[in-house]
Amino acid sequence: MDFQIGLVVAGLFVGFVVGMTGVGGGSLMTPILLWFGIPPTTAVGTDLLYAAFTKMGGVYVHNKKKNINWKITGWLSLGSVPAALFTLWILESIKTDVTALNALIKYSLGWALLFTSIAILFKKKIMQFSQKHAGDKFHYESTTQNILTVAIGVLLGATVTLTSIGAGALGTVTLFFLYPLLPTPKLVGTEIAHAVPLTLVAGIGHASMGNLDLGLLGQLLLGSLPGIYMGSMLSGKVPDLFLRNAIAIMLFMVGYKLVF
Repeated sequence: MDFQIGLVVAGLFVGFVVGMTGVGGGSLMTPILLWFGIPPTTAVGTDLLYAAFTKMGGVYVHNKKKNINWKITGWLSLGSVPAALFTLWILESIKTDVTALNALIKYSLGWALLFTSIAILFKKKIMQFSQKHAGDKFHYESTTQNILTVAIGVLLGATVTLTSIGAGALGTVTLFFLYPLLPTPKLVGTEIAHAVPLTLVAGIGHASMGNLDLGLLGQLLLGSLPGIYMGSMLSGKVPDLFLRNAIAIMLFMVGYKLVF
């Protein structure tokens, strides 16, 4: 792919937003790539590896701050990695023509964006609800909790592999429901740690199907790595609510356009 400064700027912007809010990696990057005229299959494949590399840095920082619950990460991965492999196998074996596959991915992408935007908008309400019910019997039965965590992993594995979206926002919101007493930094850290193996497996799978553009990946990383660093440094300086709501509204509009 030819060098385009616009793609480096896009990487910088997405990295900055992710560093600042912890939201919006794939859900912002994939629509931006579609806007640049990149086919949905290539956009998803490239974005997955982009996410894996950018989140590795996040894992390093969060682990140093002891913000990762590795047990929850393990249960999630137990569901998500096999689900990702199964989804890849289905995509590979339906051997449909690229146009049909692109259409399917675009449609799934739209729904994933709509759900993500709702998850971001109502995050606080969902948190309050889950914390109110934190004493319920359900949260004490660790076996039930583990099985549900694996089930959420399966759901995320399939969604993320198909659309490259959902690991961040949808993952965090579903974890709020299951682990309402887990502090937010730990939730975010755990979610990022889980996203790395998932996006890596899904990304390598897509790459083996030819859905990867290395030149494009390089340009995005060139912008996003400094972007994430700057965003992390400024985190907390800009009202979080304002940023999150702006992102949610933007994602809703893009999702709506892709579906309807």
